[in-house]
Amino acid sequence: MSKIKPSKGAPYARILGVGGYRPTRVVPNEVILEKIDSSDEWIRSRSGIETRHWASPEETVAAMSIEASGKAIANAGIAASQIGAVVVSTVSHFSQTPAVATEIADKLGTDKAAAFDISAGCAGFGYGLTLAKGMVVEGSAEYVLVIGVERLSDLTDLEDRATAFLFGDGAGAVVVGPSQEPGIGPTVWGSEGDKSETIKQTVSWDRFAIGDVSELPLDSEGNVKFPAITQEGQAVFRWAVFEMAKVAQQALDAAGISPDDLDVFIPHQANVRIIDSMVKTLKLPEHVMVARDIRTTGNTSAASIPLAMERLLATGEAKSGDTALVIGFGAGLVYAATVVTLP
Repeated sequence: MSKIKPSKGAPYARILGVGGYRPTRVVPNEVILEKIDSSDEWIRSRSGIETRHWASPEETVAAMSIEASGKAIANAGIAASQIGAVVVSTVSHFSQTPAVATEIADKLGTDKAAAFDISAGCAGFGYGLTLAKGMVVEGSAEYVLVIGVERLSDLTDLEDRATAFLFGDGAGAVVVGPSQEPGIGPTVWGSEGDKSETIKQTVSWDRFAIGDVSELPLDSEGNVKFPAITQEGQAVFRWAVFEMAKVAQQALDAAGISPDDLDVFIPHQANVRIIDSMVKTLKLPEHVMVARDIRTTGNTSAASIPLAMERLLATGEAKSGDTALVIGFGAGLVYAATVVTLP
């Protein structure tokens, strides 16, 4: 018989507060068109994107995270010192170590909270949310701060017609804490590594460091291009529309609800056409509010779901207590979907 005492966590967990930060610089499609042969109409029709936010040098991954987290903590009605763990999902913090989560935890004023980064691309927020739920229920932390943050403008090839217009910067954060009733449903998550080539970094950091131009992509002026994110657009579109709709339905089934029970749908803000196709495939009723934050924010990867959630609540398009389906999907290929009660 084990001598280990059982954990004493909360019976359930839920999102208690949400916060977001968008960089001050707003970038319209006209700026993107300076480098690629396209049009504003084409970008809008293909992606739905009208503008995106790009960070200044001062708006670092840590700085944006701290701004968003401060709002989430205040919204949750707790003190930063009560945060027991900080989980940061990002692919655009360029320092391999230490984790940026440790800097954020310290500057927020937590009491030596556990802190670590994860890399799960556009599904990163869902991964972090699942980890946070486990910590709260298991008892290793009473309150967990989950942050999705990206500076994808640093990883954008402005001469790549397929991706130059897609990406934006920003940070979204939520506080997960104890609840007496279910507030975060079972997570349906996974990966399809056989499709990893469809979304990837153009050049690995070690190859870039070597600087052998014979093997590295060059820009229009003959300079070595900084590593960027590239994707096979049609393959990603087909996968997202057909396979991720199935995952979303599985998350609804796991939570024991039907589309009619939903109030809000918050998918990863990858592409308006993908979002609209998923709505159609899932046969969501007209009363379900659908997040389309991508129009003015672009694709912010791990930050897109909490940013969209924060905007829906701020505008009154969604309200506290609403039942929402959230799903993230992206590079890996990885995915995560769950049903949550909005804070």
